[in-house]
Amino acid sequence: MPLETLKTRLDRFPAPGLARQRTIAIAVVVTQALIAVTGSVVRVTGSGLGCSTWPQCQPGSLVPVDHPEFAALNQWIEFGNRLLTGVVGVVALAAFAVAYLTRPRRRHYFRLAVVVLAGVGVQAVLGGITVRLDLLWWTVAVHFMVSAVMVWLSVMLVHAVREDDGPATRRGPAGLSGLLTASVAVLTGLLVAGTVVTGAGPHAGDPETPRLALPVETLAHVHAAFLFVYLGLLVGVGVFLKVGAVDAALWRRYAVLVGVVLAQGTLGFVQFWTGVPELLVSLHVAGAMCVIAATAALWCATWERPLVEG
Repeated sequence: MPLETLKTRLDRFPAPGLARQRTIAIAVVVTQALIAVTGSVVRVTGSGLGCSTWPQCQPGSLVPVDHPEFAALNQWIEFGNRLLTGVVGVVALAAFAVAYLTRPRRRHYFRLAVVVLAGVGVQAVLGGITVRLDLLWWTVAVHFMVSAVMVWLSVMLVHAVREDDGPATRRGPAGLSGLLTASVAVLTGLLVAGTVVTGAGPHAGDPETPRLALPVETLAHVHAAFLFVYLGLLVGVGVFLKVGAVDAALWRRYAVLVGVVLAQGTLGFVQFWTGVPELLVSLHVAGAMCVIAATAALWCATWERPLVEG
């Protein structure tokens, strides 16, 4: 059988070292975040329908072609985002390969690599659906939220590189787990509210795309309210960490998260006050990815598994 032959050949490859596994896993995080940022560039430049169909760019052509209805720049911006999806897929495939070749194979690590690789395929299909539905605001929102989940899973993959399959135990004082869970729930609401603001805002991805018929200013206030609740919960997390006298590693991750959230919140207010300029939109998306990654890193640090040697 061809698949069996391929498996036999793969099994002959030497097991990759932990440093290489970690490097590839970090590359997964970076590319997953970057595809969301480039997606925002597509949106703010009005290039969302630069390629009018999917998986082809224009009917009959996988690449941009001269077309009277579509500017060449818009086509290449959208096509460039699609090419980056290929890079994301290659990196995720590499992460799957090194997890597969690890000896002994660890279920937790390998399953995460499988999920991340499958998620890339899901995202590609969702991107195609978004184009075929002419960038309806809720399709863009779903596309972004799946990117948020993918960044979170990718951070988990980085941690799993050093983890064995033993049972996971909680680190930190009692009550910290519940507070972190609440903060993740509020962060989810914060991100969803942000996609709704985007759905009603000026950057649709294409001038002809209809917008969500709700007042942007009111939606922005709801988005900000989620931010304030999230910051309040982070203060509570800090209190728990102080009382629990946790190690320096947890404190560092907490400090990074607080710094990133404050920077992102400041950027959001500046963006609102200055009329949502295109550059700040993309920076805000990059900041959102950083907040998700930093939250996931703190979350992962509160779980402890046996570590592998090496």
